[in-house]
Amino acid sequence: MSTTPDAAPRPGLGSFWHDLPREGRLLLSIVAIEFIGTGLVLPFHVVYLNEVRGFGLSDVGLMLALPPLAGFLLTGPAGAAIDRLGARVMLLVTLVLMVLGNLVLAFGETIPVAAVGLALTGIGFGISWPAVQSLIAAVVPRDMRQRYFGVNFALLNLGIGIGGILGGLLVDVERVATFQTIYLADAASYVPAFLLLLGPLRHVAGRPVHDPDSTHEDVGYLAVLRRPAVRPLLLLSFVGAFVGYSQLNTGMPAFARAVSEVSTKGLGFAFAANTAVIVVLQLLVLRHIDGLRRTRVIAAMGFVWAGSWLVLGASGLVPGTLGATLLVAAFASVFAFGETLLQPTIPALVNDLAPDHLRGRYNALSSASFSLPSIVAPPFAGFLIDHGLSAVYIGLLVVGSIAVAAISVLVVEPRLPAGINGVTAPDPP
Repeated sequence: MSTTPDAAPRPGLGSFWHDLPREGRLLLSIVAIEFIGTGLVLPFHVVYLNEVRGFGLSDVGLMLALPPLAGFLLTGPAGAAIDRLGARVMLLVTLVLMVLGNLVLAFGETIPVAAVGLALTGIGFGISWPAVQSLIAAVVPRDMRQRYFGVNFALLNLGIGIGGILGGLLVDVERVATFQTIYLADAASYVPAFLLLLGPLRHVAGRPVHDPDSTHEDVGYLAVLRRPAVRPLLLLSFVGAFVGYSQLNTGMPAFARAVSEVSTKGLGFAFAANTAVIVVLQLLVLRHIDGLRRTRVIAAMGFVWAGSWLVLGASGLVPGTLGATLLVAAFASVFAFGETLLQPTIPALVNDLAPDHLRGRYNALSSASFSLPSIVAPPFAGFLIDHGLSAVYIGLLVVGSIAVAAISVLVVEPRLPAGINGVTAPDPP
C-alpha cells in the first residue's frame, strides 16, 4: 500500500537539526546568546531611567515611546533597502545601531542623551525584524520555515528568561555601575552575530536577483499591497498584535496593578510563567501543527487568547489576594500557549507568500502591522482602565481575539494557495 505525505511520521527535533542547512544551524546557535542580553535590560528600563538616572516618570514614559515609534517610521525604508542591498548588509547595520544604542544608554546622564540611545535601539529593532525574517527565508527551505520560526521563538524566550533572572540578581539601584554593566553586556551580546555575518555567513542573503522581465512598478509598496492575500494578512497581523502583544506588554500590567492589585513580584512571576510555558511547549506544539492549515492554527490561537483575557478579567474579581496573583500567572501561561501557535505560522505565511526580490518589503509591511499596535494600544488600555471601564476593556479584547479567528478563516484562508497555507497534501476531491 502506498503512503501519502499525511501518513509520514512527523520529524523530531534531531531530524530537523540534521536536515537544516549549515547556515540555518549557525543562525540558531546564537539566538539565545543575543537575547540573554535583551533579557538583561528589558525589565529594567523604567527603573534605570527613573530611579537611577532620576528622570521623571512622565519623561520616561515619553522616552520609552521613542523606540517603537522610531522603528515603525524606519520599517518602510528598511524593507526597500533589504530588497536593494540584501538582508545580510542591513542586519549588519542593525547590529551596529543596537551596540551604539546600548553604549549611549549605559553612560547617558541626561534626557537628550538617553533619548538618543533609545532611538538608536528602536531604529535597530525596526530594521532588524524584516532583515532577520528575510535572512532566514534566504537560508531555510520553505518546508522547514515554520519549524525554524518556532524553534527560534523558543530559543529567543529562553534567552530573555535567563537574561531577566541574571539582571534581577545583578542590578542595584544604589549602584549605577550595575546598570551600566547590563547595558554593556547587552551591547556585547550582538558581537557574535556580527562576527558570524562577516565570517561564515558572508556569502548569504546578498543583493537579491531581480526578475529581468519585471517592471519598476512591481517593486513598490503599492504593488505589493495589491497582490493577493497581502492586505488580509496584514489586517490579521494588526488585529492579532493589538489584542495580543501590545496588551501583554502594556494593558495587562496596568490591569494587574490597578484592578487586580497584584504586587510587582507577582507580576514578575507572571512574566516568568509566560516564558517558561513557551520554552516547554513550543517544540511539542510544532510537532502537532505540522501539515495543518496555518490559518486554522491562528484561529485556534484567537480562541485561546480570548480565554486568557477572561482569566485575567477574573483576577479583578478578587483584588489583592493570592488568587488574583495566581490568576494573572494563569493568564500569562494560557496566553503563552497561544503565542506558540502564532509565532511559527505568521512569519512562515509572509515569507512563503513573498517572492525573493520583494521579501524585504513583505517583511517590512508585516513588521509595521505588528509594531503599530504598540504605539496605539497604551492610550487605549490606559483610558479604559483609568476610567473604571476594566470590564469593557476585557470584553473588547475577548471580542477582538475571536475576530482574529474569524479573519483568519473567513478572510485570509480563501485567498491563500493550499501549499502556502501549510497544507502538505492536496485536499480530497
